[in-house]
Amino acid sequence: MRTSLEVADIFRAAGPAYRAAHAGHLSLHQLKVMSAIEHCRTAALGGHVEACTDCGHWRIAYNSCRNRHCPKCQGAAARTWLEAREADLLPVGYFHVVFTLPAEIAAIAFHNKALLYDLLFKAAAETMLTIAGDPKHLGARIGITAVLHTWGSALTHHPHVHMIVPGGGIAPDGSRWISSRPAFLLPVRVLGALFRRLFLTRLLQLHDAGRLAFFGSLAHLADRRAFLRHLSPVRKKRWVVYAKPPFAGPEAVLAYLSRYTHRVAISNSRLLAFDQRGVTFRYKDYRRSGADRQQVMTLSAEEFIRRFLLHVLPTGFHRIRHYGLLAGGTRKASLALARRLLAVAPPPQDNAPEELLDTRPPCPCCGGHMVVIETFARWQQPRAPPAASSPNRKITP
Repeated sequence: MRTSLEVADIFRAAGPAYRAAHAGHLSLHQLKVMSAIEHCRTAALGGHVEACTDCGHWRIAYNSCRNRHCPKCQGAAARTWLEAREADLLPVGYFHVVFTLPAEIAAIAFHNKALLYDLLFKAAAETMLTIAGDPKHLGARIGITAVLHTWGSALTHHPHVHMIVPGGGIAPDGSRWISSRPAFLLPVRVLGALFRRLFLTRLLQLHDAGRLAFFGSLAHLADRRAFLRHLSPVRKKRWVVYAKPPFAGPEAVLAYLSRYTHRVAISNSRLLAFDQRGVTFRYKDYRRSGADRQQVMTLSAEEFIRRFLLHVLPTGFHRIRHYGLLAGGTRKASLALARRLLAVAPPPQDNAPEELLDTRPPCPCCGGHMVVIETFARWQQPRAPPAASSPNRKITP
């Protein structure tokens, strides 16, 4: 259902002026994202007319852009993904772990998104798998679902990885399931120290190989000595790794994942107003606590669009990844072994042919079945219904 204000409204109103003011400075991919969001569910993408077989009520439904950055298209994508992942859940507690890049590194990552976001994933996953596999800690092979977020609540550039991790893992010899402590998975200080070492070592390797780009105020970092001086305070700083106690069951895990897996930058529900002052939206100030954490911010339309476009991902970049027990090639075998060790039944196998479900919402007037009576191509409008037709006549499918 359409909210009163959408990101698309802001892009349609202020997007042309923004593109003109920043001509030559926006990537083709950013321009495509803006166009997709502006045209999503409009006549520009075509659509169909559907009518109720019971009461004759009809409505127009425009096609979605299906762009992964569009706030309106992520709900269906998240539901589809969650249905596929539901069978992967184990009957154990799940922990939420977050790895965050320091501001000094985030600035470099902004101009090297594909390389450093990938490095963030790999260093964080290797850190978790290494420490979990250490007999001094858990001594087991764990599973990880990792999701990249590049934004803070105020749309600033803040790259970090969210991980959902089962509370335990399979022993190295595959003979038993090793459970974590009830409210403790792994020591965050140990995780932070290894994460820092792995990331900085590989970051320096990328620099030495000439694969990093530096622009503007960071252009001097192309020199190795300047780059080392820039990293010097970061080596002494504690890198933040955050771990929450386990969720209250598989349903809570799914509910949490549905909010995090396919969201990009800001949801339409956080937008409050768009007027001559700019764009007003809700955000969380994590320096405050309690009711004061929820704050309201107003940005100019140009600044709002600029911040949104900070989070356009490189083409083809995978922002959801799986490691350990959940890695693609061995996932089914690993989960089957985990269930056997936990003495739980495998998920039921439905060998019957799947029925094609009607995903269209029911008729808003009578709850009846809606059928498509006309389709129309891009940039075309549907025909009006026949003038002599009765609003209550029945539609024959």
